[in-house]
Amino acid sequence: MHFTASSLVRRVFAVHPLLLDGALALTLVVGTWLWEEFEPGRGRPGDALSMVLTLLVNAPLALRRMAPVAVLMVSVGTSLVYHALGYHLGLNSIGPLVALYSVAAHRSWVWCAIGAALVVTEWTYASSQQPGIAVWSATAQSLVVGAWAVGAGTSVRLLSERTGQLADLAAQLHREQDAAAHRAVTRERVRIARELHDVVAHHMSVISVQAGLGRYVALTDPTTAHATLGVIADTSHEALTEMRRMLSILRIEAHDDDEGLYATTPGLLGLDPLVERMRGAGLATEVTVEGRARPLPPGLDLCAYRIVQESLTNVLKHATPGRVDIHIGYGANTLTLRVSNDGTTADGHHPGPAGHGLIGMTERVRLYQGSITAGPLPQGGFEVLATFPLSSPAEDDRPP
Repeated sequence: MHFTASSLVRRVFAVHPLLLDGALALTLVVGTWLWEEFEPGRGRPGDALSMVLTLLVNAPLALRRMAPVAVLMVSVGTSLVYHALGYHLGLNSIGPLVALYSVAAHRSWVWCAIGAALVVTEWTYASSQQPGIAVWSATAQSLVVGAWAVGAGTSVRLLSERTGQLADLAAQLHREQDAAAHRAVTRERVRIARELHDVVAHHMSVISVQAGLGRYVALTDPTTAHATLGVIADTSHEALTEMRRMLSILRIEAHDDDEGLYATTPGLLGLDPLVERMRGAGLATEVTVEGRARPLPPGLDLCAYRIVQESLTNVLKHATPGRVDIHIGYGANTLTLRVSNDGTTADGHHPGPAGHGLIGMTERVRLYQGSITAGPLPQGGFEVLATFPLSSPAEDDRPP
């Protein structure tokens, strides 16, 4: 992998910021010593004391990120002592400026204002000691330099805070995405469980009733026994078909075509096999359609079909042989499903959905903003009534 010198330096300093600050402090200390040595005549000559003061002004900058306020106080105080003793008037003023930048970048506005006042004072004093520099000019220069340091440090601090906020938002978004994915998995499991209940409960109920009838008449009425075997074969074949469809839902990939999947989904326009199966099982089932039948959205169509199927399954399992009426009403803005029967259970109670069946129907209806009621009829029997909102026929006929 190719590395440039600048990228290598950035990587090293990013991992160890103390190295960068230490290098900066060392550069200022050595540079100030050399400058003082090779440019005499602008103040008191350099000596051991000036070297110690220079070290105290610039060396603490190595800790400017960890203790910026303390570094600023030491650097500004030592710089004032250095200039008050008459040493080189143009040196040891960069250290306090860097310290002020560090305070603005890492501390609050209060410390920033205090540090700016100290640095402006130090710069004004040092500049005003030079020949030909008026106090107002030194003050103006100090204010400009101090404002630059404060502005740069503040920009870095705000950028760091914004970066931290973005990191928090990214973490929160990641958590929300995980929670949404978990909810989606849960909803999918509930949907699959509901489908399994509808398919298995209905078809196995028909097979159980037909198998019992076939065993009862196997020796006395071969024709009826043969017919029951036909119903069992057709019902088991349809159950296997729907089980394969659900397995295909579990295996569906992002690039698969959903239309092919929904093409195999049962709906209200395919009620005839279900009704014939109920009739073969001994239920006198009649279907009436009010209004103009029209295609429904695939999800809603499957929901309506399952409600009719579950209602018939409960009648088949719990009621004595009787009559079942299925009424489908296509209104301008509503779809109405009414499944009623006039049978009773063996203990004289009215047959109706219970347990997971009623829960499944209620969940399906709520999913499509509909309403459902289930209860006994005054004249006897039981009724399930479901209503769904629909778009108007004109909107259904509108080309996509």
